Amino acid sequence: QVQLVESGGGLVQAGGSLRLSCAASGSIFKVNVWGWYRQAPGKQRELVAAITSGGSTNYADSVKGRCTISRDNAKNTVCLQMNSLKPEDTAVYYCNADLTTYGMVHYDWWGQGTQVTVSS
Repeated sequence: QVQLVESGGGLVQAGGSLRLSCAASGSIFKVNVWGWYRQAPGKQRELVAAITSGGSTNYADSVKGRCTISRDNAKNTVCLQMNSLKPEDTAVYYCNADLTTYGMVHYDWWGQGTQVTVSS
């Protein structure tokens, strides 16, 4: 069984910063790709940032220059540093792991979500 546990959400004023973390546990051989997604009320879930096992990154245009995704392969963790936050960044943020277990089974696993609220 795999579990993703997120932390770091909260309420922050516009212009502030937050750091989201996600840790994977269980019978994980490798996390191939980590992703952070967000879903605002009434909107579809969207990709915020992703990072491969080799360290290649991809960011949504709306967060480029303001967010940095990083990972620790040894610890199976991923972080999203968000700076210069805007009210439109308010959403539930989900971490996602494209992973392979020791049994060589491939999964796409989601965290439970963490609320980020940016006040103006």
